[in-house]
Amino acid sequence: MSDRLKVTLEIRVRPKTGRREVQVRPDGLIRVLVTEAPEAGKANTAVEALIAERLGVPKRNVSVIKGNKSRDKVVEVIGLDRANALSRLSSA
Repeated sequence: MSDRLKVTLEIRVRPKTGRREVQVRPDGLIRVLVTEAPEAGKANTAVEALIAERLGVPKRNVSVIKGNKSRDKVVEVIGLDRANALSRLSSA
């Protein structure tokens, strides 16, 4: 796997839920549920950590690049292609 691979994922975040979960819906929407509140970047940090965990990549390879203060975000993942990333998220 090459570090030159890079994918961006559009996600919708639900902060302050009772669980940590990644859902890939049949229509392709990726929903990420985190327990942290959307204050001082806590939810964004939790989203990055959870996606990294589910994808099996280092946390430094996952970053929110758009939508820092929105529920709709774009996350960049270094080291995976789109098909591999979606497959790992779907099976997690």
